[in-house]
Amino acid sequence: MDAGAEEEQHHNPFLASFYSTPRFQFRSEVSKARWDESIGMGEIIEKKGRIWTSTGMTRNGGKLYCTIEEIIFLVERGALLLLDTSDRVLDLKYIYMKLAEGKCGCTWESLEAYRHLKSLGYIIRRHGIPWTMKNEKSCCPATSHSAFMSVISDKMGKSDKVKEEDVSIVQMVKQIAIDGMKLDFDVYLPDSKFRKTSPGDPNFILSLLGSKPPSRADVDGLEKKCNGVPLKFCHVDHGRVSIFSFEKLNLQILP
Repeated sequence: MDAGAEEEQHHNPFLASFYSTPRFQFRSEVSKARWDESIGMGEIIEKKGRIWTSTGMTRNGGKLYCTIEEIIFLVERGALLLLDTSDRVLDLKYIYMKLAEGKCGCTWESLEAYRHLKSLGYIIRRHGIPWTMKNEKSCCPATSHSAFMSVISDKMGKSDKVKEEDVSIVQMVKQIAIDGMKLDFDVYLPDSKFRKTSPGDPNFILSLLGSKPPSRADVDGLEKKCNGVPLKFCHVDHGRVSIFSFEKLNLQILP
């Protein structure tokens, strides 16, 4: 392994290579999170290592939260323990069950795509949801918060004033398109100098495909929402992740 690869491996301990495997691993630096059923996320209560420079989102006065795909990826690699409200450790079987319930804004295919890109060293987040509310401007704004106000009141038990930060959390975990296609992940190149407060535009935006290929209208509609950021598509078939893009070609009319 050359010097550059060694430096990148130091900053991203989960970088896939010939020297590492995706199976469960025991690590000396293990963080802890507590599962919050009301929002379908984990709140980090003990943070260790450099992984959090590009993982999780900061809300509610500095609290760090992670999505279920982030939780699974880290638990599988022995870098995170997920606890319940009684501080009992939740095993992977339980976490997979939470994913299967479909209430956390993530499908199994989304997890496979996240796991694949994260293992390659990419920095990845759910589309349009900022890591922090400080100084970050999204190239592709997420859906309006207004549709989630009633959900916030029910989930977080607030009847008066709902914080903007809380709205964004519930929005993120509920942002699943039942019909049609959507933009799923913002993907950034590996970068040891990456900062959540100033991430810049993603290298590309990823949209997961279902069983049917997208129509030209689907592709054009999604590309408009990307505001100039390259759009790529992802298809997951029995654990095999394929990522590709479409290009427009003008074919000459042959005589």
